[in-house]
Amino acid sequence: MEERTAGTGPDGGSRTGRNLPAAIAVGVGLGALVLGTLYTIKELFLLVIVVCVGVGVLELTKAFATRGIKVPAVPVLAGLVAMQAGAYWGGPFWLLGAFAVFAFVLLVWRMFSDGTDGYVRDGTASVFTLFYPAMLAAFAALLLAPHDGRDRVLIFIAVTVASDIGGYVAGVLFGRHKMTVISPKKTWEGFAGSVIACTLVGGWLVTWLLDGPLWLGALIGALAALLATVGDLIESMIKRDLGIKDLGSILPGHGGLMDRLDSLVTTLVPVWLLLTLFL
Repeated sequence: MEERTAGTGPDGGSRTGRNLPAAIAVGVGLGALVLGTLYTIKELFLLVIVVCVGVGVLELTKAFATRGIKVPAVPVLAGLVAMQAGAYWGGPFWLLGAFAVFAFVLLVWRMFSDGTDGYVRDGTASVFTLFYPAMLAAFAALLLAPHDGRDRVLIFIAVTVASDIGGYVAGVLFGRHKMTVISPKKTWEGFAGSVIACTLVGGWLVTWLLDGPLWLGALIGALAALLATVGDLIESMIKRDLGIKDLGSILPGHGGLMDRLDSLVTTLVPVWLLLTLFL
């Protein structure tokens, strides 16, 4: 999620056009859905991931289509399901194998669907979509699979949310120095707020929920802040390249689901890797 500057406008919206009350309500609703499925039946949480990331995939394919780039949604969605199932029930090698198989399927699919013109362009965009967000999201299934997987997923979500909240608050209160022209609303002060919030939340939850070392939680938090910001910038680059403001509008106050998933999918891999290596 992009960091916002201070100020409110009519109807509860900020000067940037964001409806903050709606954004908070949607965030609370999504949080309730995630926790409700995560701490009841694990497989229901996997279903939530598949549905949310599937909508994100459709948003990306629609966005690519505005520039004449053809990404076939059906094989990408099939690959999404296969990678989630493979990761959860089989592990990393099944995830990698499913990705390789469906990347090949996408290249063959395009070969027989629309002639030779634009094959490299469309094939590249298709494999890109299979990777981002579909494959990256499958690391949530890897996080979930162990006996303490629910707590590992909660830590991952909490540090990513802390990045958004810490960056927003610090950006509103102290934001003065712009980070990059890619996302003009991001400031170094906001980034510092993200790092502080993530480090505190990560250190607290890893020691409390997993009985892990404080340094590990702090490291996870710091990396989450960095990579959540990178995820935001990647999506900003995609939108700027395609000439669109948002990838969707399904979530009031947030935009599309990809506007929520951007920082989550880029944070997943290091959180899974660190928890796997040191716990």
